[in-house]
Amino acid sequence: MWAGSLEDVGDQLVGAFQNPGLLLGIPLALAGAVFMSFGAQYQHRGVAKVERLSGKDGSTGLTGGQLRQLLARPSWVIGTLMLGLAIVCQLGALAVAPLIVVQPLGAVALVITTLLNARVSGHAPTRRSMLAIVACVGGIFSFVIVAALFATEQTVTSRQIVIVLIVLTVIALLLVGFWLLVRRRHGIRALFYILAAGIVYGFVATLAKIVIKRIQAGDFEWLTVLCVIALLGGTALGAYFVQTAYSSGPPDLVIAGLTVVDPMVAVMIGLLVLGEGAAVPPWGFVMFGISGAIAIWGVTTLARFHPQVMSESQELPFTRGSSGTAGSGAAGAGAGEDPLV
Repeated sequence: MWAGSLEDVGDQLVGAFQNPGLLLGIPLALAGAVFMSFGAQYQHRGVAKVERLSGKDGSTGLTGGQLRQLLARPSWVIGTLMLGLAIVCQLGALAVAPLIVVQPLGAVALVITTLLNARVSGHAPTRRSMLAIVACVGGIFSFVIVAALFATEQTVTSRQIVIVLIVLTVIALLLVGFWLLVRRRHGIRALFYILAAGIVYGFVATLAKIVIKRIQAGDFEWLTVLCVIALLGGTALGAYFVQTAYSSGPPDLVIAGLTVVDPMVAVMIGLLVLGEGAAVPPWGFVMFGISGAIAIWGVTTLARFHPQVMSESQELPFTRGSSGTAGSGAAGAGAGEDPLV
């Protein structure tokens, strides 16, 4: 049984790389990762600048005034445009190349963002933070590859769409309610915003897929309109969490959460709600659990031991590094300033 399964996996891998669309899909996916990395760095700098100008800490939630000020920050606007280009590149890559190749390449953004942030902030990655990044990238690669090998695309029924909308509504309400409870608790804010944004964007990706398929089928009716409304609402909520996360943690930490949580949530919705997991063997679900646990461990470890967080947030109530101590928050706080923020 195992030999037959491995042979099938090999055949699917070979077939994937015989697709001529890879000649365009791989460069598009890599370009999207680059745009995402630079976009995150610029948006983070814009949020930090707005915090300094307003004199208000945005980690408890950006105010309406701070959100308006972001529109006047060149760095934030440029970062937003770059993230828009990243989305266009990713959609283009998915249109011409297999998911098994395109989706894992998004994790390259984490590596690029880590290098960029180290250069800008002056906080070089430590051995422990690099191990966390490897766990993030490796976990999400194996998770998405297993899903791509065995998931089968099904026609989405109206009942399944209603379930997705109901679950998204419940989760959005829970996240907002939990945010109101924990937004002033320093120890979990950054990680909460990152995970919340990833969860919401996982549903956004699913809804985008549903809307595209229904439009292609000529089935644009009230349920599709509800999906579009939910998609826009989810995008706005996720964007708010992301921008607030930039005020609570470095950009590579934010990208780590998004590149891990977003695709895992989207894949799990497809498998468990949309019926795409009918062909997944039992060992495939075991692999999902292992890969997901490794990736999530990577995100939480990076949140605890990121060198910039350790340096600038000594008040956070958890052990920092192997000795439990870190440098002064003033060190490097102004590193990498440029007039574009």
